[in-house]
Formats: sequence, structure tokens, C-alpha cells
Amino acid sequence: VQLVESGGGLVQAGDSLRLSCAASGRTFRPYTVAWFRQAPGKEREFVAGIKGNGGATFYSSSVKDRVTISRDNGKNTVYVQMNSLKPEDTAVYYCAASQTIINTTVRVPTAYHYWGQGTLVTVSS
Repeated sequence: VQLVESGGGLVQAGDSLRLSCAASGRTFRPYTVAWFRQAPGKEREFVAGIKGNGGATFYSSSVKDRVTISRDNGKNTVYVQMNSLKPEDTAVYYCAASQTIINTTVRVPTAYHYWGQGTLVTVSS
């Protein structure tokens, strides 16, 4: 599975962005897909995840009121809508996918087998 993120950019605090993660190579439906982010000097951090097939969603407590993850299996794409962006949301955002994720590992970066190259989100104050 190849993953390509898009939708990042420079925005102002309070703005919204929708990031996309497009997959190619295999049927996307059974894959759990998650968004992670990594700010300079910090560890990679879970943002949101969506299970394959059933589509259950998971969110980081730090963003859950501002972020919505969704998927369009027909387009092999997963989206994350981010609202009320803050300067501390500045990071490179990565999507990741795997077929072997369970509820206890959805937030664990090392549980994912496939990663995109990342898209930079910069939020100015």
C-alpha cells in the first residue's frame, strides 16, 4: 500500500484544514488508517484513527473536540478535518495504515506497516 498525504499548508490560528490520505496498491477497506503528527524536537504523536470495515474512530484527547476523521473507501482516501487550529498544532502530519491494528494498538506508531511521506501544517498566531 502506498500512501500520499495532501492538504497541508500555512494557516492562521482559528482556521480549518482538511488533510487527505490517498492509498493505492490494494483495496483500502480492510485497513485501519491513522493520522500522526510530529513537531520539531518532539516524538510522533497520535491524532486520530479509523478502523477498516466497521469504521470505528479514535481520537487523541488533545484534539478530539476539534478533529474529525472519516474515510471514503470508494476513493481509497481517509480525511482528517481539523478546526480551530492552534500554533501548537504545527507539525508534519503523517498517515499510516495497517490491517493488524486492534483497539489497544491504534495509537501506537510502531503498530503500523505503511506510512506516507507527510504533509506540513504550519499555524501562525
